[in-house]
Amino acid sequence: MGFFSFAGRVLFASVFLLSAYLEFNEFGVDGGPAAKAFTPKFNQFKDHVTTFAGFPVPEVEVNHIIAASIALKGVGGLLFILSSSFGAYLLLLQLLVVTPIMCDFYNFDKDKQESIQLLVKFTENLALVGALLYFLAMKNLIPKRQPKKKGGFKAKAQ
Repeated sequence: MGFFSFAGRVLFASVFLLSAYLEFNEFGVDGGPAAKAFTPKFNQFKDHVTTFAGFPVPEVEVNHIIAASIALKGVGGLLFILSSSFGAYLLLLQLLVVTPIMCDFYNFDKDKQESIQLLVKFTENLALVGALLYFLAMKNLIPKRQPKKKGGFKAKAQ
């Protein structure tokens, strides 16, 4: 059972690790294609937050967001393979921050092809969030091994 658990964690984390590896290789001075795709969606997200929340979003460079996303995916994926809850929390944080910005299907007409593709990507990320929450719940449910007590007083049955 332990081997299958490890193999499952490796397969699950490979999604994040390969994504981080590809983004890292393409990351340049300008942030690469990830930054070019992220910038207009992030600006639209900032406008929505400013409009609905009533306070302005602080200025953040997109390169820093992409670099943080790469770091969260890489470190979180490696720690997740080692069955670390902290790694799962890092992956969860990355998904919860990036998914609503990148998968903005709600900004498009529901009949457009782009909206449908974004909705599919959103549901895939939602499934990854569910899998991480399931992992964290199962990790908390499994009791820790308690050392056997040696010696001690045993009462006689009479």
